[in-house]
Amino acid sequence: MTDAVAPHRPLDIGLTFERRRPYGIVDIGSNSVRLVVYDQLGRAPLPRFNEKSLCRLGEGLAETGRIHPDNFRRTVEATRRFAAIAEAMHVEQLDVTATEAIRRAANGPELVAAIEAESGLKVRVLGGMEEARYSTLGVISGFYRPVGAVGDMGGGSLEVALALDDRVGDVLVSLPLGALPVEAMLALGRDEAKREVDERLRSGLPLSLAKPTFYAVGGGWRALAKAHMTLVKAPVRVTHGYALGAAEAREFAKSIWRPAQAKPMQTPGVQSRRARSLPSAALVLDRVLKRLAPERVVFSALGLREGLIYSKLSPEEQFRDPLIEGARLIGLPASRVPEFAAALADWTASLFPGETKAETRLRVAACALSDMAWRDAPELRAEETFRRVLQFPFIGVDHPDRVFLAAALHFRYDYKADAPWLEPAIRLIGEGARRRARILGSAFRLAYRFSGASQAVLESARLKTEGDRLVLEVAPTTRAPDSEVVAERIKWLAAAMGLRTGVVEEREGFHEGSRPRIRAGGLRGAGLRWTYYL
Repeated sequence: MTDAVAPHRPLDIGLTFERRRPYGIVDIGSNSVRLVVYDQLGRAPLPRFNEKSLCRLGEGLAETGRIHPDNFRRTVEATRRFAAIAEAMHVEQLDVTATEAIRRAANGPELVAAIEAESGLKVRVLGGMEEARYSTLGVISGFYRPVGAVGDMGGGSLEVALALDDRVGDVLVSLPLGALPVEAMLALGRDEAKREVDERLRSGLPLSLAKPTFYAVGGGWRALAKAHMTLVKAPVRVTHGYALGAAEAREFAKSIWRPAQAKPMQTPGVQSRRARSLPSAALVLDRVLKRLAPERVVFSALGLREGLIYSKLSPEEQFRDPLIEGARLIGLPASRVPEFAAALADWTASLFPGETKAETRLRVAACALSDMAWRDAPELRAEETFRRVLQFPFIGVDHPDRVFLAAALHFRYDYKADAPWLEPAIRLIGEGARRRARILGSAFRLAYRFSGASQAVLESARLKTEGDRLVLEVAPTTRAPDSEVVAERIKWLAAAMGLRTGVVEEREGFHEGSRPRIRAGGLRGAGLRWTYYL
């Protein structure tokens, strides 16, 4: 879909918050049963509670066609407990979904009936195509306008479909290549398992699903991402948005499912109960990547559950930006003056002429987060904010985006570009992005100091460049700021922009209106000379 025909996608902060009660999902998978309670049913849902029970419903299903009695009982007990927790948390709506194991088992209907009798929960058994659709909607909800193949490997099955910006492609695939059946294949030998997986992919995974990007969804594949991040000492340890070249991903996957030594490869960073299914996840990822031949793999923390949430939203809410929604939900309640963030977004726009929509959304999100650390000790604000923002559960971002946001907030509190805590994460963004982050953070410092976080005062001033000077124009009705402190802030901003000097000027003809564009030259840090006009 092109921008010319795309629906309206607002990039504003806004101040209205519709207070909603928590929303929950019980996800009855083939390997585990999980309850996730989200803060609300919304565009950027944040988990408040997340617990799973390893019930392994799909274990032995291929041989017997039935769910084992012990796993049957554990599932009933887990759902009864989850129903009680959801009630205690005042969850407004609790959806219960079941997938491959209950779908295939001869006694699946008996388990559905037992769950309803014991806990009062009504189970919705999803078809394979529904699984594929909801998993792909989860990726659509969790990334910025994604285009690529989406693969969701669960305990019992593998679903594949295309994410095409804001819609799911027409081709939906569900194959019995989940962790448990592939574990059974591996028990018969690695070569035999590889042949069997390849044959099922050849017959069931059409090449029309091949795209340059492959989005990997599911607990087993997330565990692979965690293991790889630990191995390479990745500077950002967040699974969502972690990206690898397809060749590197295949090489790592092979080291797991087909290690060179007889003893399986150690996988630090992976929970012991997840380690058992790691070889099966690695085998399927390796063979899917061989089949579809993408250029890169992007791991997603969002899948079926989040896709179900996304499907329940109005079209207007679906098209809101997930990063900005998350940033304002986290940042504005922590701010001293929440409405100042929206004014700051308008005020800083002129600093970045020609910015792309992707750059605008990062700048607006940073404005929403710009005052979240005001309660912290001053000497800790820069470092602590950088580390927190780097790891926050934001969606709609990749790792370089996270670093940009964290760097901008660092420069909000500290002008040093060589602060030790910036390494090694800062290497994920180029010089241009670093410079933008420094300009934006320095503008935050100036705006908060000059205006006292007053929207009216900020709107009575504007920035413009005149030759090699940065000028802060203020209206005569605005009280003169503290010259020494504000001059220091202008110094940092002008230096970030590559300008020689910075001044404040009171101008009779100035009034709030259209803001002039700011022209930023190359970085010229030496020989700054400061004048200040009142």
